[in-house]
Amino acid sequence: MHENTAENSVILCRSCDLAIRKRALPTGVRALCPRCNTALYDTPYCSVNGMLALCITALVFYFPANFFPVLEIHFLGSIRTTTVFQGAFAVFDQGYWVVGIAVLAAAVVGPGLLILSILTQLLIVKWGLDSPLGRHSLKQLLKFQGLLSQLTMLEIYVISFLVSSFQLSDFSDIYFGMGTFCFTMLFLVTLFLQREYDIEHMWGLLMQERH
Repeated sequence: MHENTAENSVILCRSCDLAIRKRALPTGVRALCPRCNTALYDTPYCSVNGMLALCITALVFYFPANFFPVLEIHFLGSIRTTTVFQGAFAVFDQGYWVVGIAVLAAAVVGPGLLILSILTQLLIVKWGLDSPLGRHSLKQLLKFQGLLSQLTMLEIYVISFLVSSFQLSDFSDIYFGMGTFCFTMLFLVTLFLQREYDIEHMWGLLMQERH
């Protein structure tokens, strides 16, 4: 189903209603209607090298975001810290297996797989499209891209950090740790990465190379 998406993607010119098959474009090129010269669509704003930089930046923040303390609670002389990874297993220990799996998938596993998937796709586009193995790998990664995007819900946990700090601030001192900063930056970088990533453009590059 996805294999034919980019190849058979058809758009209509908003000026003359001409049906035009959408193709992948080189960087900095704009598609124009052959009948009336109306601008149809542009290439993604961010280049492949730009998205590679975003992927590497996201990976830099990924590990400290999950394994450094996100909250430090001072209550009655005791200090407690927790990480996102520990939070997921704490839910497991309380017997909420479904919630624990959801936390682990959406905050830890999902974002990591999403970043690695996009990074691998970009590396294949730069250096591996001329090999059958590279094209096959890219095709498989693109098929699962939608699922990985749905699994990644970092914004929920950024909001939960803020809500928890407001609720606990009345009877304890709350301090944000390095993990909070890294997790927030991971969320922002991943947000920009997903914004610049265009799956139709990636499918188009694959089909263009094939033909």
